[in-house]
Amino acid sequence: MSELKSLVIPEGLAGLRVDAGLSKGLGMSRTAITALIESGQVVVDGKPVGKSDRLIEGSLVELTLVTKKNHLIIQADSVEGFGVVFQDEHIIVIDKPAGVAAHPSVGWEGPTVPGALLGLGIQLTTSGAQERQGIVQRLDVGTSGLMVLAKSELAYSKLKQAFRDRTVHKVYHALVQGHPDPSAGTFDAPIGRHPKAEFKFQVHEDGKPSVTHYSTVEAFRSASLLEIILETGRTHQIRVHFSAFRHPLVGDTMYGADPTIGKRLGLEHQWLHASR
Repeated sequence: MSELKSLVIPEGLAGLRVDAGLSKGLGMSRTAITALIESGQVVVDGKPVGKSDRLIEGSLVELTLVTKKNHLIIQADSVEGFGVVFQDEHIIVIDKPAGVAAHPSVGWEGPTVPGALLGLGIQLTTSGAQERQGIVQRLDVGTSGLMVLAKSELAYSKLKQAFRDRTVHKVYHALVQGHPDPSAGTFDAPIGRHPKAEFKFQVHEDGKPSVTHYSTVEAFRSASLLEIILETGRTHQIRVHFSAFRHPLVGDTMYGADPTIGKRLGLEHQWLHASR
């Protein structure tokens, strides 16, 4: 079974080699991207490309991902920086480092939260889809911080309902470009899928209601550290809202961040942390 994915190249990936740029933009390993290129499963503006070709801003990249039968089976793994903050017989709260996926997915060959837990001998509930058993929330691969997961069916049911009812209080810290004015406020703008990029989202009048509250913790010369509280939990919500209001997260080239700032700080992903 195959799945077609697409991505419009943002400014932050322009000029990079195809293998390096797509690895960074899609959260896939360079080895996986190279294999897709060599098998003819990656085209740019309808034409095959080489791994050392350069990406051009605005180009449409399409990838054909083949789902292998056992691709999504969870494997025990040892993950550096992965930690358990709290657990009892029903739930577990973990500290996820950036570079770890919340669960297995097509095209992702890196470490996952369930795999890291298996490596520690911790079993989640069997409630949910096979690759998402016990998963009641997600953090992007490039986002670090706290996640709560279910170890029992009762906890899974109650946590899922709590997230649906928006009774879970989620707080993040983010480093954004520039200085938001006012220094504290609320973004209330609907979010929907990007029409040309499978992996991206955007503020759109026909999107789902999305509300983000923020306050400035500290201002630096070219960036600001913010505390962010989510009222809703849309995919990429923080990244989309701050990009739309011209303060993209530092390091988030997919959503328009200046790559020179991220490079100066040694970042290869957005600076975003789920703090509580």
